[in-house]
Amino acid sequence: MAETSIIFSDVNERQGVFSRRVFLMGGVVAFGLFALTGRLAQLQLIEGGKYRRLSSANQFNYRLIPPPRGQILDRNGVVIAGNRPSFSVLVMRSQVKDIDETLDQIAYVLPQTLLRRRAILRDINQSRRFAPTAIATDLNWEDFAKVNLYASTIPGVDVSMDEVRVYHYGGAFSHVIGYVGKISDKDLKAENAATGDEEQLDPILLHPGFRIGKQGIEKAFDKDLRGVAGARKIEVNATGNIIAEDSDGMRPATPGEDVVLTLDAEIQQRALEVFGEDSGGAVLMNIHTGEVLCMMSAPSFDPNLFVSGISSKAYGLLRDYERLPLLDKCIGSTYAPGSTFKVATALAFLEGGINPEERVVCSGSYRYGNRSFACHKRGGHGPQTMHDAIKNSCDVYFYHMCNRAEAGPDRIAQTARALGMGHVFENFEIAGQKRGTIPDREYKRTAFKNDPKWHPGETLSVAIGQGYVTTSALQLCTYIARIANGQKAVEPYLVKKIGEVEKVPFKDFKDLPFSRAHLDIVRAGMVAVSNDVTGTAYRNSRLNLGNIEMAGKTGTAQVRSYDKVTNRRNEGIPWKLRDHGLFVAFAPADNPKYAIAVIVQHGMGGSMFAAPKAREIMKLALIKDPEMQARIIQPMPVDPNLANAPDQPLTSDAAPEPLDINPSPDAIPPQ
Repeated sequence: MAETSIIFSDVNERQGVFSRRVFLMGGVVAFGLFALTGRLAQLQLIEGGKYRRLSSANQFNYRLIPPPRGQILDRNGVVIAGNRPSFSVLVMRSQVKDIDETLDQIAYVLPQTLLRRRAILRDINQSRRFAPTAIATDLNWEDFAKVNLYASTIPGVDVSMDEVRVYHYGGAFSHVIGYVGKISDKDLKAENAATGDEEQLDPILLHPGFRIGKQGIEKAFDKDLRGVAGARKIEVNATGNIIAEDSDGMRPATPGEDVVLTLDAEIQQRALEVFGEDSGGAVLMNIHTGEVLCMMSAPSFDPNLFVSGISSKAYGLLRDYERLPLLDKCIGSTYAPGSTFKVATALAFLEGGINPEERVVCSGSYRYGNRSFACHKRGGHGPQTMHDAIKNSCDVYFYHMCNRAEAGPDRIAQTARALGMGHVFENFEIAGQKRGTIPDREYKRTAFKNDPKWHPGETLSVAIGQGYVTTSALQLCTYIARIANGQKAVEPYLVKKIGEVEKVPFKDFKDLPFSRAHLDIVRAGMVAVSNDVTGTAYRNSRLNLGNIEMAGKTGTAQVRSYDKVTNRRNEGIPWKLRDHGLFVAFAPADNPKYAIAVIVQHGMGGSMFAAPKAREIMKLALIKDPEMQARIIQPMPVDPNLANAPDQPLTSDAAPEPLDINPSPDAIPPQ
């Protein structure tokens, strides 16, 4: 009985333990089911909208569409910089698990060289994770169609039809228009600095098809030309493949604003043609408004090379060529103006009270101190008034007059600055202007600490546009525009209109501080340079356009010292040692409208090399001007001098002025 009781008691105890465990497990299961039901209710009823939106976001993606860049047009509406269609293949790094496998799939349609494969991988590794990377760009239609057929089956790959910049005139506008290029890390830092917050950075800047302005007008008006990016809405499946495109969700891109310039495409192209293989720059402007109709630097380069990225080899060839095609020789380089500066020097003499009828006898040289300063005409010009000295470009006249109390370096400098030299034009739209140098006594004190005193011999160099004097082609053109205008200190500008907004950079120009009578005297000298049979540019600057005449001034600027040099001719010496040739002019001479400055780098002579170029550029500007056409069709006036004109060699007025560029103080007597 006792054993039976013990066994019975053990069974009951086990049943009780089992019942408690079942109850406990049931409670846990019930709690779990209750919690799961509550969570499901929360997800379905309370947060259902949120997750439906997230699910839709996973189902639909947005791909950025780069905006068409605004066009750049000339004054007549001719497109200088426009856009053309471009087909590209892009890959989204964030949507690709195995980039090598993806590239292998694309290679079946678009074969890749090993070098190209490495370049693609480098670009992908350097790009941000959520920014697309270009695998192939500027595809032809056949290749684009093949890729487009298979791209939707390759995760993370997209085809894009964008627009790419195209420059229709090649090198004619390359310096003034500039070019666009891929955005660099430096550009991104500048954009970050402008916004002040990297999170606010426009994502279109990271798109491989987007370009920003790098130089010239493209850079100066980049924000206006950019436009606003659009987006297209695409549907993808769980593996990231594109299923369809939602046209209802597409946001079209907004094109950038068009920029209309003051330049004339035909005149600009003509300037490039007349320079041929020569190096230098030409600027033509309206003397009343300051509109620049031509600003051409030669040799040039094709800006289309930079749009998709120029190769290192091609860039090296441009960079290392001795004639510097990448340098803007109109504003980014300065030159001694040579005899073209004599018009400013003569005006300074007049403002100082020197009588323009006073004669100076030129015997071919001028003795000053222990040196003899030669005139470019070996036998001399004989007696010279101011008019004669400008017409004949007589150095001796200016040597003789420049150190008088009424003249001197300070008055010459003051006059030259008032005429626009040694000046950076603040409202000029593109960057890169060089100020140049217009020296005076203060300049000497600050620039030459070891020899701060101005020596009279230095004035001789300055008076004929040598020595410390340097100017740019833009400054020379402005200088002649102010001489021709005679009333206002006109300033140059390039942009007429941005979008629909007319751009008027200047309402009123400052008055010139010169006597009208004095300006008439120097202008008459310039008329004689081109139209008097003995003028230095008579043979090479006559327009032959009805009764329209041009008034000019030739110049030759030396680039090396002629001390102890027996042969001062430029033939047979290295190009870099030859003198610069310059010519400045305005037309019509009797009622001026246009001014021009031409610099031929190492061109040996202004009359022979610069004047003919200026003549051809000016002729086209006058022919295109409706106001001038009535005068052009009139019969040519009979020139009484032409029948008796002696044969004149096509040489410069300046066989080079025989002066040191920076004379040694030892050769100059103390003041």
